[in-house]
Amino acid sequence: MHKFFVLAVIVVAVAVSVASADSEDAHAEIVRLVNDIQKDGKYSYNYETSNGITVQEEGIAGQAVKGGFAYQSPEHELIQVSYTADASGFQPIGSHLPTPPPIPLAILKSLEYSRTHHYQPEY
Repeated sequence: MHKFFVLAVIVVAVAVSVASADSEDAHAEIVRLVNDIQKDGKYSYNYETSNGITVQEEGIAGQAVKGGFAYQSPEHELIQVSYTADASGFQPIGSHLPTPPPIPLAILKSLEYSRTHHYQPEY
């Protein structure tokens, strides 16, 4: 029974700790806001919140946008993302985002060979 009580106290302490950490974000307020919308569909906005989040974006509605945002991770690391979104899709850039491994040399050589030696079927 004593072990159960200690475990219950630990669970409650962790829950209170998490709730208090979330309360800062839950009660964040916008401290700066700039918003500009034009009749031709061009727009831009940027804002900052009291918990350190910054966001900016500009573009032409329905066609193309570019922007970015930044915030502190729970580990106190600055996370920054810039992006574009257009006919090619959404393209984020950030040092924390995973990147594909380099293409192996054998594959690059094979692609080059295929590009320079076109297959001609014999009929």
